[in-house]
Amino acid sequence: MNMQSGTLHANVALDKDWWRGAVIYQIYPRSFQDSNGDGIGDLRGIVQRIPYIASLGVDAIWISPFFTSPMKDFGYDVSNYCDVDPMFGTIQDFDAVIQTAHKHGVKVLIDLVLSHTSDEHPWFVESRLSRDNAKANWYVWADPKPDGNPPNNWLSIFGGSAWQWDGRRQQYYLHNFLREQPDLNFHEPAVQEALLDVARFWLERGVNGFRLDTINFYVHDKQLRDNPPLAPELRNATIAPQVNPYNHQEHLYDKNQPENLEFLRKLRAVMEPFNAAAVGEVGDAQRGLEILGQYTAGDDLMHMCYAFEFLANERPSAQEVAQVMGRVDEVAADGWPCWAFSNHDVRRHASRWNISLQGQKLMTTLMMCLRGSACIYQGEELGLVEADVAFEDLQDPYGIEFWPEFKGRDGCRTPMVWENSNRNAGFSEGKPWLPVAPEHIASNAAAQEEDPEALLHHYRKAIALRHAHAALASGEHDGVKADGSVVYFTRMHEGEEIFCAFNLSDEPAEIGLPAGKWAQIGAEVGSVAPGADGRVQLGGWQCCLAIKES
Repeated sequence: MNMQSGTLHANVALDKDWWRGAVIYQIYPRSFQDSNGDGIGDLRGIVQRIPYIASLGVDAIWISPFFTSPMKDFGYDVSNYCDVDPMFGTIQDFDAVIQTAHKHGVKVLIDLVLSHTSDEHPWFVESRLSRDNAKANWYVWADPKPDGNPPNNWLSIFGGSAWQWDGRRQQYYLHNFLREQPDLNFHEPAVQEALLDVARFWLERGVNGFRLDTINFYVHDKQLRDNPPLAPELRNATIAPQVNPYNHQEHLYDKNQPENLEFLRKLRAVMEPFNAAAVGEVGDAQRGLEILGQYTAGDDLMHMCYAFEFLANERPSAQEVAQVMGRVDEVAADGWPCWAFSNHDVRRHASRWNISLQGQKLMTTLMMCLRGSACIYQGEELGLVEADVAFEDLQDPYGIEFWPEFKGRDGCRTPMVWENSNRNAGFSEGKPWLPVAPEHIASNAAAQEEDPEALLHHYRKAIALRHAHAALASGEHDGVKADGSVVYFTRMHEGEEIFCAFNLSDEPAEIGLPAGKWAQIGAEVGSVAPGADGRVQLGGWQCCLAIKES
């Protein structure tokens, strides 16, 4: 164990429930900060920018994969779980990230990709050699149908069959993603133990937990049953729903299997001695909230999960926010959600929702008041819009496959803009792996620091407000309701009650407060005071936050 990291880890995570209501800042390392001029962000770049991250007031960072990888899917195809890809630096650089983050009071989550590996991982290299070697059963292998076709109708998220023929074994292997990302076989106990060892390796190195990629994909149906078709009106996936045949199936058997819970309990047991926390990504457009509830129930499964409801293409109305939160109360009352508006897989919400600066500020305040934890994605605090990346500059295999109907995920992955000082906005002295978006440069962090009305300062104020009131961070609520364009609820914790109302429209609205005497809070984030008559007048994109007086 790295004793220095371990000691710092112990100091920074004394509260075992630190994750409940935490604000987590997602770093896409390729695009955050380049420290050596090769055009690719790296771990030393993260170290350089940790003071900025800490200044936001966030509780933790989540770093997207930096493990050794052929980079066919930009690190989500891992060839060595326990080392750093030279592109990002060294294991010592990662230790520096841990130490610097902890010094600034920021915890570190890393993105574990356990459902699949790279086809260059030594496990798979050995597994494909024969049907009787030591790792022959570590991946999902199946014989062809009598006519030579794949064993069933499962589809890959990247398009086409989820099965790839391997001539040496004379079998197909399963890949829910790229064919270079073979799926591990979680029905093999040795696979589960190997992956739990990976978790132990990083926990002992000082990480405070994990973001678990595609957490519901770990286990497949042993019988390899066909998925049934999905009716067209139910095809509501957030990524490329209009062009991807993956959305034509109801994914009953290639993921979401009940045996997954047994592995999650084992993983939670590994994490417990470290006071570590996990947030699982639930990739399911139809049953995401239900799975969230299953995976976070009680205290022996995952701490929190996030589904894709607020990553949808359409900006949620007041009624839709109430509907989502009501569904969570119904299927995950014993669990804990984590909300995100943007991440590295979807169009940035400033563009996706076509929302004004005032609207972005209000939605940020709303996120900080909702029951659950929160993930914010690098650059959203600057209001970055989706970048327009030319086809010849595309890197994402998803976009290259489905262009031009779906342009891929590169538009939300372009480099951070830090300053006006050079053509790459402070990201790199070299040619960036993706172009810096010209439309982003005016929104750079240094310029926003000088503007008291900038979105960056609003994020700091909204996060600080959340931390100032336990009711907002970790309290319960009385149910989220909608009245016209206004979504409203009350948060409660140990005698503290805070009424929250948000007008999700350009038009003025009026709402009544619950009985009692209420005092305005949150003026710094634009909250307006309730009237003496117990009602409040809300302008367009305005909120009222009020605390109950005893």
